[in-house]
Amino acid sequence: MRTDLIRKTVLTTAGIAATAGGIAGPALAAHAAPTQGTASVQADRKSSHGERELNVRYQAQPNFYYCGPAATRNALSVQGKNIDVDAMAKEMGTTEAGTNSINDITPVLNKETGKKVYRSVEIRDSKADRKQTDKLRTDIVATIDDGRAVVANIAGTTTDTDGTTHSFEGGHYISVIGYRDGGNTVTIADSANPDQASYRISVDNLADWIATRGYSATA
Repeated sequence: MRTDLIRKTVLTTAGIAATAGGIAGPALAAHAAPTQGTASVQADRKSSHGERELNVRYQAQPNFYYCGPAATRNALSVQGKNIDVDAMAKEMGTTEAGTNSINDITPVLNKETGKKVYRSVEIRDSKADRKQTDKLRTDIVATIDDGRAVVANIAGTTTDTDGTTHSFEGGHYISVIGYRDGGNTVTIADSANPDQASYRISVDNLADWIATRGYSATA
């Protein structure tokens, strides 16, 4: 069910223009041809120190409005799946206005995995509270430990652990493919810019980035 709280998202030209401190990178990447390879995303590994990262076969989005299908494709690649983004875009109802909500992503994840394991989770407030952040952390760890990636619908600006700013004022979709420190830091696969294919952010920043929207994780 679509709600006003999980709002329409799209990496629009206007959204790219509004990107603070990084107009050239995301704008060029949004229109770049798909780029394959793992980039800086690490291979699937799990340690006793509360961390795991899945091996994603990264591909950049082929146009400015395919962030939803591209994030879903990257998420499914950790399970060895290689689904055409055009086919997924059709299933999601993606247009030049973008993919409407995370509720259009979850059914495709379930269809392609063959199991109804994914569910949509909303963060309804304009800023995530502690309970919502704790749930996000738990959901990310459980999903990744299950060998699957999380897909999140984000909007606004955040800063990664290296101090780099990532801004998508018009909205965007990303994949979460790893965690460390028990889930306090998470690894992002971002289809918008192959030069920033992977980066890490705190789960607190991610929760606020998702706020008013939602994410898809396993039940």
